[in-house]
Amino acid sequence: MENQQRKWLYLTILAFVWGSSFILMKKALIGLSPVQVGALRMLIAGSFLLLIGFKSLKEIQKKHWKHIVTTALLGTFFPVFLFAHAVHGIDSSIVSILNSLTPFNTLIFGFLVFGFTFKKKQLLGIFIGLIGTTILILKGAHLNPHQNYWYSLLIIVASVGYAFNVNIVKKYLNDISALSIVTGNFLLLMIPAFIVLVSTDFFSTYELTDSNLTSLGYITILAIVGTCWAKVLYNKMVHLATPVFASSVTYLIPIIAVMWGVFDGERLHLIQILAGIIVLLGVYLVNKTK
Repeated sequence: MENQQRKWLYLTILAFVWGSSFILMKKALIGLSPVQVGALRMLIAGSFLLLIGFKSLKEIQKKHWKHIVTTALLGTFFPVFLFAHAVHGIDSSIVSILNSLTPFNTLIFGFLVFGFTFKKKQLLGIFIGLIGTTILILKGAHLNPHQNYWYSLLIIVASVGYAFNVNIVKKYLNDISALSIVTGNFLLLMIPAFIVLVSTDFFSTYELTDSNLTSLGYITILAIVGTCWAKVLYNKMVHLATPVFASSVTYLIPIIAVMWGVFDGERLHLIQILAGIIVLLGVYLVNKTK
């Protein structure tokens, strides 16, 4: 399969996997706190990755480690907790749409910090996307007064972390395999994740009821499929494509996530749907090179 076909295949698979991750987080939060969801997600993912990818660590040279540390923190550690708290506070479908800000930040920080090219016409896409985001947040806060839409800011911060992550992988880690990058990330994160989990008194207070075991099942699926496997696939796509193309997986993620959310009883107003379309239109314009 040619690289052009392969990158589109990766994009489609990742859209379905990550589009389903929001509902998995929501279900896991029934029996776990947001902090426990984040910590367990990293511990389970790290354990799995060390089993399948330990040998790949030899690819990582001394010059790579500082970038491995940075991508681990900005691309995984902080976003995992931010997303868990956000899904705990507002509808998972809204969180998925807000995640579409990632390509905007990838473009902006790629230009400002990493020296990647920037098309002036893409500014229009950024402004359109921000308008859609503003409408989405304000209308959501009005329609759901019982939900705290300040949690939306957590997704914006997480999208900045993802933007730095993809640009760093493209510029500084393009000469090592995707598996070695992700395995190196989680090797570094397992100890802090364990410390965080212990601080929640998880091992002393958690009861193995049916609902809690179900929550553990959801977080296990999310960790192995939505974190381990998907991150390896994502880094492979970054190696094949531009950073902005790779981050454009957020085109399709909201479609899958909204379908899951509606199926689970979440309600979306027509204005929110239109705002989501505006956001995706902005993402399209940001990615349009001609």
